[in-house]
Amino acid sequence: MSTTNIIKNLMQKRILIIDGAMGTMIQKYQLSEEDYRGERFKDIEQLVKGNNDLLVLTQPHIVSEIHNQFLEAGADIIETNTFNAQSISMEDYQMKDLVWEINLEAAKIAKACAIEFTKKNPDKPRFVAGAIGPTNRTASLSPDVNNPGFRAVTFQDLCDAYTEQIEALIEGGVDILLVETVFDTLNAKAALFAINTIKDERNLDIPVMVSGTITDASGRTLSGQTPEAFWNSLSHANILSIGLNCALGAKDMMPHISEISKVSWVYTTAYPNAGLPNEFGQYDESPEAMAAVVENFMQEGWVNMIGGCCGTTPEHIKAIADKAAKYAPRELPVLSY
Repeated sequence: MSTTNIIKNLMQKRILIIDGAMGTMIQKYQLSEEDYRGERFKDIEQLVKGNNDLLVLTQPHIVSEIHNQFLEAGADIIETNTFNAQSISMEDYQMKDLVWEINLEAAKIAKACAIEFTKKNPDKPRFVAGAIGPTNRTASLSPDVNNPGFRAVTFQDLCDAYTEQIEALIEGGVDILLVETVFDTLNAKAALFAINTIKDERNLDIPVMVSGTITDASGRTLSGQTPEAFWNSLSHANILSIGLNCALGAKDMMPHISEISKVSWVYTTAYPNAGLPNEFGQYDESPEAMAAVVENFMQEGWVNMIGGCCGTTPEHIKAIADKAAKYAPRELPVLSY
């Protein structure tokens, strides 16, 4: 049975758990510039502190520890530490030449952790999602208010960058490709175009998840779409699931997840932040408080997969997983046409 069918069968039986925030966990280690550089990059000129994806090369044991903590907490799906690991974002650190290696190693690290936990309990198989972030540029909007026609990136630029990342993630053994934190649907379409091109060329059957982000109280993505419009823009793609993550806490995300669950004919996902950040950029919502709010998503039958984004720790994921065990997953709608 293909991985796609295995995951689909599981989602028909129970709500699957996605892991929490890699960045939040890395912050707990209070790594220095020297820690980020490691021995390999100790003599480079540019600063690299904050380049979390680089840690799969310089501090792989830390990345493994974080994956294992989320798996121990009950995560069915862990994400690779590759949110910014494409050439467009890596250009900020002058590390475009490391994109392939970072994605390959990140996938291998996560896969090794997932395999080990699956061996411990074959009745609860674990999966690795290759995390594909939005890049730090937008194809739909101009960054220059004085030149609205200007674009800092082209569709082809995005396709090329995503193709390199996706091919390395697949080579490293990921089970799923996750296009996440989508603030510009055109960027997401470039990622999906790259994915589908690779799948066609290689005759691959690898499930694809998409997760957008609502940027503020307007209930829209940065490129101006409501959740329903976001779904309609991508519903033609052959995707396993669609949903929302980041930007909002669970309470503020509720109406938007509800909207997507009503219109989507694929599985739905939600992994909100642990509330909104305080004045110091920290997330204060406790695991118990977040799980209590997220429980509404499951009571209402809105989701098939649930987890956490910024600020969420293994404790948050365990609290959410304990709640999810009590509820049936969302049933896919029967289409009338």
